[in-house]
Amino acid sequence: MRVSDRTLLADLNVFVTIVRRQSMRLAAIELGVTTSALSHRLRKLETELGVKLLNRTSRSLTPTDAGALLASQLEVGLQAIDDALSTLSQHRNHPTGRLRLNALRDAATLILRPILSRYFERFPDMQLDLSADDHLVDIVAEGFDAGIRYGDRVPQDMIGVALTGTQNWVVIGAPELIARIGRPLKPQDLLELPCIEMRLGDNSRYQWELGNGSTLARVDVRGPLCSNTTDQAIEAALLGIGFAYCLESRVQQEVADGKLEIVMPNWSSEGPPFTIYYPSRRQVPPGLHELIDLIREDQGLSRLASAAI
Repeated sequence: MRVSDRTLLADLNVFVTIVRRQSMRLAAIELGVTTSALSHRLRKLETELGVKLLNRTSRSLTPTDAGALLASQLEVGLQAIDDALSTLSQHRNHPTGRLRLNALRDAATLILRPILSRYFERFPDMQLDLSADDHLVDIVAEGFDAGIRYGDRVPQDMIGVALTGTQNWVVIGAPELIARIGRPLKPQDLLELPCIEMRLGDNSRYQWELGNGSTLARVDVRGPLCSNTTDQAIEAALLGIGFAYCLESRVQQEVADGKLEIVMPNWSSEGPPFTIYYPSRRQVPPGLHELIDLIREDQGLSRLASAAI
C-alpha cells in the first residue's frame, strides 16, 4: 500500500477531518459530501488498513488508540501539504478554487455586489459560494472559509480585516408619514411614534442607538411591524408604516429621490466597519486575499490585506 495512491491519501484526509471535528455531520459539511458517503469511505479505509480507527455510537465518536496515533501523525503531514499548496497558490496570477463565504445581508448588498463582476473578470477560475445570513454563525462548524460581520461581532479567536470605514446609522421616514404624524426632533420623540422594530440574528430585539460618545441614547422603540432584514424595514418605511433605522448607505438612492428623509441627522450614530474574518489556524484559501484587496480598493481604502493576512 503506497501513500502516493490518490484515493488512499484522500481517505486519510477524510479520517483526519472526522477526528478533528469529532462529528460525521460537521466533517461532511467541511468536505462538501454527504455523511453516508463519508461513512462509506471510512469503512473502506478501515478495511484496507485492517485496523479499526473509530469507535462510533449514536451519541459519540472517538478514535481508537490506533486511530488516535494515526491521526496525530497524519495531521502533521497533511498540514505540511496544505502549507506547501497554499504557498504555491500565493504565487499564482489567477487563484483557482471555491471560496465559501458567510456574510451579513447588508454586507452582501453594499460591499460584495458592487465588486462581483470585477472579481470574476480578474479571477475567472474562482467560484464564490456565498451565503447571505444575519444569524450568528460558527463559520468553522458550518464549513465556511470566512465570514463578514461588523467589527465588534468578530470572534476573538479569529483574524479580522476591516473592509470599510465606520458605518453611519440613521433614522428614516417617508415624507407622507412625516406630514401625517410629525417629525421627531430628539430620541425620546420616537417612543410616541410608530417605528419598525428590529430583530437581530440571535432573535433578540434591538434598541436603536442614536448619537455618539457621551450623548449616545438607546431607544426601545415600538411599532406595528418587527423586521429581521434591512430590506423589509426599508420597504415598510417607504410604505409609510413607520420610521426605520438603518445604514445611511442603504438608502442613499431613496433619499436622493425624495422617497425617504433622514430625520434627526444630528443624532446619527457611527458604528463599527464591516470586517472579514477567518480562522487563524488555517491557511488563507485561494481567492480570499484578492477579494479583500478588491473590496478595500472599491471602498477607497489602502491594500492592507496582504500585510494583515
